[in-house]
Amino acid sequence: MAAYSNILKLSFLASLLSGLWPVEETRRHDTNLAVFPPTCNRIECPVFESVHVGNGYEIRRYNSTMWASTSPIQDISLVEATRTGFLQLFDYIQGKNFYEEKIDMTAPVITEVSPSDGPFCESSFVVSFYVPKKNQANPAPAKGLQIQKWKPTYVAVRQFGGFVSDYEVGEEAAALQASIADTVWSDAIEKNRGKDRTSIYIVAQYNSPFEFDNRVNEIWMPFNLEE
Repeated sequence: MAAYSNILKLSFLASLLSGLWPVEETRRHDTNLAVFPPTCNRIECPVFESVHVGNGYEIRRYNSTMWASTSPIQDISLVEATRTGFLQLFDYIQGKNFYEEKIDMTAPVITEVSPSDGPFCESSFVVSFYVPKKNQANPAPAKGLQIQKWKPTYVAVRQFGGFVSDYEVGEEAAALQASIADTVWSDAIEKNRGKDRTSIYIVAQYNSPFEFDNRVNEIWMPFNLEE
């Protein structure tokens, strides 16, 4: 487990520094079935309950969780913003925090997207790392990062394979929006936008860039159900 975690950390860093993000021509678009990300069999992921599986989407409920998050990053590219944010988070888990504590790698790395108004304007991105369970009670603070506590949260999820690209992310987010249109979930998402979260959607990436098979990425649209 520790050896795999170290390899995953180093492969993320090597790819980020080199700027080489492979492009995969074949992608999995059959999203009717929810797939448990294989990465979560090897490293820790946040626990969720699958509430509903629909045509092209899944509804999950996540318990309260802690995340280490960057400040908003302004960029025209989600891929570039994620690279910038992950470098900060990599330093954080390598011990550059106020506790000088090394932290286990987890998945997914998520990027919250708040799109700009214009087609060529910079958007705002926040990149976050799920804090491992053993660190949840007292996450290490760090300069330039914020510790976010999520309340129990529902998310509408769409999965897709391959390597994330800026163009594809927009397509997948639109496809998720279309698949939940005219459902109670869509109404709940619209009601909650601009309240607890201002992001339009979240991109979750589970794999190291050096893993070519069984890649799982997700679009999340978070919401809370009124009690």
